[in-house]
Amino acid sequence: MVVAAAIREEIEIPEGVEVIIEKNEVSVKGPNGEDSRKFTYPNVSIKEDGDKVILETSFPKKKDKAMIGTTRAHINNMITGVTDGFEYHMKIVYAHFPMKVEPKNDTVEITNFLGERYPRTAKIVGDSKVVVKGDEVTITGINKEHVGQTMANLEQATKIKGRDPRVFQDGIYLTSKE
Repeated sequence: MVVAAAIREEIEIPEGVEVIIEKNEVSVKGPNGEDSRKFTYPNVSIKEDGDKVILETSFPKKKDKAMIGTTRAHINNMITGVTDGFEYHMKIVYAHFPMKVEPKNDTVEITNFLGERYPRTAKIVGDSKVVVKGDEVTITGINKEHVGQTMANLEQATKIKGRDPRVFQDGIYLTSKE
C-alpha cells in the first residue's frame, strides 16, 4: 500500500506587504489597503514563515489537493489586490434610447434603458468604486471577488428579456480586465 506524502505550497510575500495569520483568518496589508478572509477547510493548515506563507496538508485526498490550490489562489489574489488592485472596464451600448448610468451610494442607477420608465439598479459590492465617463464604466477595488461581482451585477441589470437579443443589443458589457 502506498501512503501519500504531505503536500506543501509556498507563497512569496513581496516587499511592502504584511501578512497576518490568526487561526483561520488571513489578513493582508499593503500600499492600497487591507483585505482579510477566513479559510475554514479543516485539512489545510496555513502558517507564516518569514517572507513566505506556507500551506500544508498531510495524507491528502483529491479534495485536499484542490483546496490547497484554491487557498493559494485566494491568497495570491489578496496580495495582488493590496499591491496593484483590480480594474475592470465596461462599455455602455445603446442604439435608440440613450441610457444614463450613474453611481449612487452603494448602487448604480441605469435610467432610460430601452426607453423604460423606471430605472434599473445594480448593487456595488464591498469597497468597489464605480466611475462613469461618457460610455465607459470603470470598476476598481482591492478585492477581486467584489469587483467581479459588481461587474456581473451591472451586466445582469441590463439583461434584455422578451426581445430578440440579435436585434436589441443594448446593455453594459465587459471590455477588459486589468
